[in-house]
Amino acid sequence: MAQGNRDDPLNLTLTEESILNTLLFRERYGLEIMNAIAQASNGKKKIGFSSLYPNLRKLEKRGFVTSRWGDETPEENTGARRRYYKITGSGIAAVNQKQEFLNTLQHFTPALGDL
Repeated sequence: MAQGNRDDPLNLTLTEESILNTLLFRERYGLEIMNAIAQASNGKKKIGFSSLYPNLRKLEKRGFVTSRWGDETPEENTGARRRYYKITGSGIAAVNQKQEFLNTLQHFTPALGDL
């Protein structure tokens, strides 16, 4: 693993990885991402707005996520427009590569010469 390479999928933090996983099958807005993470972990993993948006910006800079402003008018929700986030092909590849690494690690058996 190349240390210091922030684009290396193996350098994803748990929060970044959680965010990407919430976006795997559908586009979501911020509050929806936070709720998905909290509900999937039965409340054990929660992230707030102060953590969510900096992480989304980092993921967007890395090319793992794209975003767009929603079409709904402000009166339809809380008075603010929603920003929707979508995982990119690079983001999907990063999640898959990280999962493959973790699966390999779980089943790792050293060769006889490595003992």
